[in-house]
Amino acid sequence: MAGDTIRLTVGQALVRYLINQHTDIDGQKVPLFAGVFGIFGHGNVTCLSEALEQVQDILPTWRGQNEQSMALAAIGYGKAKLRRQIMIATTSVGPGATNMVTAAGVAHANRLPVLLLSGDTYNNRLPDPVLQQVEHFGEPSTSVNDSFRAVSRFWDRITHPAQIISSLPQAVATMLDPADCGPAFIGLPQDIQEIAYDYPVEFFEETLWTIPRSRPDRDQVAAAVELLKTAKKPLIISGGGVRYSGAEKALAEFAEARGIPMAETIAGKGAVMHDHPAYVGPLGIEGTDAAKELAEGADVVIAVGTRLQDFTTGSWTTFNHNTQFININAARFDARKHRSLPVVGDALESLADLDASLDDWTCGTKHMAEAQVLYANWNSMLDAGQAPTDAAVPSYAQVIAVVNKAATAKDTMVTAAGGLPGETVKNWRVKAPNTFDCEFGFSCMGYEIAGAWGHAMAKNGDGVPIVMVGDGSYMLMNSDIYSSVLSGHKLIVVVCDNGGFGVINRLQTGMGVPGFNNLLKDSRVLNRNNPLHVDFAKHAESMGALSRHCESLADLEEAMEWAQTTDRTTVISINSDAYTWTPGGADWYVGVPEINERKSIQDARKGQEAFRAKQRRGI
Repeated sequence: MAGDTIRLTVGQALVRYLINQHTDIDGQKVPLFAGVFGIFGHGNVTCLSEALEQVQDILPTWRGQNEQSMALAAIGYGKAKLRRQIMIATTSVGPGATNMVTAAGVAHANRLPVLLLSGDTYNNRLPDPVLQQVEHFGEPSTSVNDSFRAVSRFWDRITHPAQIISSLPQAVATMLDPADCGPAFIGLPQDIQEIAYDYPVEFFEETLWTIPRSRPDRDQVAAAVELLKTAKKPLIISGGGVRYSGAEKALAEFAEARGIPMAETIAGKGAVMHDHPAYVGPLGIEGTDAAKELAEGADVVIAVGTRLQDFTTGSWTTFNHNTQFININAARFDARKHRSLPVVGDALESLADLDASLDDWTCGTKHMAEAQVLYANWNSMLDAGQAPTDAAVPSYAQVIAVVNKAATAKDTMVTAAGGLPGETVKNWRVKAPNTFDCEFGFSCMGYEIAGAWGHAMAKNGDGVPIVMVGDGSYMLMNSDIYSSVLSGHKLIVVVCDNGGFGVINRLQTGMGVPGFNNLLKDSRVLNRNNPLHVDFAKHAESMGALSRHCESLADLEEAMEWAQTTDRTTVISINSDAYTWTPGGADWYVGVPEINERKSIQDARKGQEAFRAKQRRGI
């Protein structure tokens, strides 16, 4: 071969490449790959772990308890780092790999980077069928790792040592591309990992990656300016892409200067503070009435960095049929949704070009003043709902208010599926930028504690992740309480026990079906009148956490003050009401039986039909 080479196994070469990748964060060169979450088994323990062990002081490996949760922790880390640093998750072949498929779905839906490395069956097939191998009789090259194809932005299986020379740079480029960002998966057959190969030394040279900022097309900007200047009642929707672009300040200033009210998506929440003068709260099913009313009357909507998920658009019923969209997005796919006028480019760059081209145009002061009145009314309603009462069991809103008050400006609130996303999105008053993480792109139960472990690593002691989790999600995945204690990454976990799956019971009964198999009392249990409840405080204590159970909001307030002083992960549990929810927001398209003898279901069906009549159908 021409040029200098170095002979390494595939596992060794892969690890050497990864440790030589760097990125720039605020002028500082840092490792692109900050660490590895690993559970070793056959498929990655004899070769990949050998390579990782040699560089553990450079690329630390953290032991997970569950393959899904450790990959979720990696995703939480990437989110906390605003996609500028990446964590790796590695598993064995078989169930170790498939356990990560759900996490890959989370990363894919939320457009978040994570590198997934799983062992694979033998490329030579000589020992087949091996332990944990599923056999496809007519397609022998298929393995369980093919299941990642549906939930990966980049997918490859290494079948020759030279392939990583082209595959790894493409995987990294995909994860760092704002338009294509998502999980990268690489399958590593066991017999390929061990093979030595003469790699060119240039492959291992230090590389400094930067996040590309694509500039929008001038004609697209000009068309957007022309449309916006016709607007009398415009509205901005700020999505997660605004935060990842670092465009929060620019968008907030643009909204205020141009007199345009600014709403947020769930992924975008936290770009501005709760009391920003242009802010009207989150939009959609989990949104404010202020944002909903403004959306319903909007003539032009500027969507920035959002994929316009149904929870944002109220299943496309929130806007009238004459509303026109300007969609600023790095991804062409998103920018052209629902016949939007696309501005394909980085949010920060696109806003700068749009702002410069608008000259002295503003919407005037009347529209913003009306929006501020609507938002003030919403906040008054929140205050009333959060105020303590003499109810035997507090509502989510009351619990959130106490936790929110105790949180410092540096603490990050982390939650995910169930009733808490809607309640925290509505009730949590953001105190500082990028301190709110509600995983609702994939609505993944179990993200809460695992994702917060990743946040704690990223924060490195600069504030504490505060987890709000329901009893259902806690029971699904809680082992990273133990992980956080083992590794010394403090979390504050607040468990709201409402006796089952409260919010899905709300949906079920709201659509006319009697409560069934969601709340414990409606499930097939030994004693429905008094079903066994888990003692979450004692359970957490058994995993090394400090813990308390609270009987009242006053207890919770005291416990939160105590939790801020502790030296390790602290878990607080409190019973909460399964029937009281913060009102407001848009409706949702759900399936309701077309025929049924129950009047409650017949009424729900009529309601859905009336709701669907308001939908924009692809426009």
